[in-house]
Amino acid sequence: MKQTGLQAFGTLALAALVASCGGIDKMKEAAKQIQYKVDPEVLEAHQGKVAIAFTANVPAKMWDKKVVAEITPILTYNGGQDNYPTITVQGEAVQGNGQVVSFTNGGSIKYPKQEIDFNDKQRVSDLIVKIKFTRGSKSIEVTSQELDMDPLAKGVIATSTLVGDQPGKMASSKDKYQKSTTEEKVAEILFLVNKFDIRSGELKKDEVKALNEYIKTLNEDEKKSIKSIAISAYASPEGAVDLNTKLAGNRESSAKTYVDKTLKTAKVEGETNVVANNTPEDWEGFKKAIENSEIQDKELILRVLSLYSDPDQREKEIRNLAAVYKVLAKDVLPALRRSTITVTGELVGRTDDEMKAASLDDLSVEELLYLANLYEGNDAAKQKAALEKAATKYNDARAKNNLGVIAFNEGKVDEAKAQFESVADAGLPEVMNNLGACALAKGDLNEAKEKLGQAAGAGAELNENLGIASLLEGDYEKAESYMGNSTTNNSALVKILLGKYDAALSTLNANSEESGLKYYLKAIANARKNDKNTALENLRKATELEAKWKSYAKTDMEFGKFFNDGTFKSIVE
Repeated sequence: MKQTGLQAFGTLALAALVASCGGIDKMKEAAKQIQYKVDPEVLEAHQGKVAIAFTANVPAKMWDKKVVAEITPILTYNGGQDNYPTITVQGEAVQGNGQVVSFTNGGSIKYPKQEIDFNDKQRVSDLIVKIKFTRGSKSIEVTSQELDMDPLAKGVIATSTLVGDQPGKMASSKDKYQKSTTEEKVAEILFLVNKFDIRSGELKKDEVKALNEYIKTLNEDEKKSIKSIAISAYASPEGAVDLNTKLAGNRESSAKTYVDKTLKTAKVEGETNVVANNTPEDWEGFKKAIENSEIQDKELILRVLSLYSDPDQREKEIRNLAAVYKVLAKDVLPALRRSTITVTGELVGRTDDEMKAASLDDLSVEELLYLANLYEGNDAAKQKAALEKAATKYNDARAKNNLGVIAFNEGKVDEAKAQFESVADAGLPEVMNNLGACALAKGDLNEAKEKLGQAAGAGAELNENLGIASLLEGDYEKAESYMGNSTTNNSALVKILLGKYDAALSTLNANSEESGLKYYLKAIANARKNDKNTALENLRKATELEAKWKSYAKTDMEFGKFFNDGTFKSIVE
């Protein structure tokens, strides 16, 4: 970026006069004849560092062959300064390892890219140069500031550090509460060979009695209802196919008649969804029964089933195994002559109002987690109370995780971390994600990466945090890839740092939150696009939402070209 008011080229004390010009004391004047160029012209913080490089062009006949210069760039600010590494430049007659400048032709001094740690005071700073000239036994030290020269650069753009306003993305644990659930009750009625009438003994079985009672309960409980009843009737795979077809159909009808009578006895009103079907020859059931049996020749029987698909041929081959068939007729086939009745009940849970009115002690863990979700954003105290009950009564890891999320969002990072650590062994990916977010908030990038690496399956929050970690590492392309279509401020920040200003604005426009940071980032993107009016409009909105952006913008070199603008001043004053 270029900044209005800063000279792209200046002069810098880098050389000594030749001996004929009066000696080392006159180098101050000579220094002003040398030009320099700094890269970047406006310094920027990335990865917590501020990097610079520069070149200085030395005119011909300027550099004394016996002069050595030690050049140290310095970033000065209110209350301190930070020094960059020193380089050495020397004349042709000096024995040493510094860069050499020719007396006859002059030359170009190159200061390679170097960096120092960033601190927020550097946002309002001047980059100057200190030079120590030495010729023989004489030395002199001077700074560009002492020579009344313009700073090599003014201020440090710290836009990359704005991620600190949103240090990590929390992942909440989900409840498994369902407002309506289903359950099944099953009973079997067995028939004699070639018979389809229901024997009284079958109706006295415990499973049939339980089925009848279940139908009655579903009908009488206002929170329950009969969702459906399924009847499946079967004939065992023995005898002629046409006989079995008729037999299975009659068994279906008998079971249906019994179900209708049971519904009437239970006083079930209205139409009940009863679905009935039959299987004339239950070869599939026969195969499963054989597989689960201890019959000596079961492998032989299963081989017959695999070799023949025609039912008559199957039965013939099995009957040929006379001894085996006797065992089948006694131990396997009777259980296949049946009708199965399956009643599916629907259970309706508490309504939201009923949930809120209930005592916390009366709620299940899933209901407590669901209730806490109902209160989120509306009543923090009741939300916490529901989660604390789930955490203490049921020792539920999800409740403890969500309590940690609340603490984190309240700025209580240590309290949140303690909650997450207490359930770190629960196997919840969201907990590891949240520990990673805590590490991001504390500036511990290595720990953040370790925890996030254990959070596979945590969802979109994990990708956001991985993106933040990459952003802090200065890998903006990787950060953008992780964040994908995220509309968070951090996602927009990454795009700004990549120079994708229109994409950043699209992301921010899709962001529904009303925060000062959102509009501040919009102001930066528009300022970089040289859209002054829109930039200042968004800056005004940012300061209206959060006054802190006034003082920040006043010294933010993103808006350096507007510092003397009346509208800008009216916004930040």
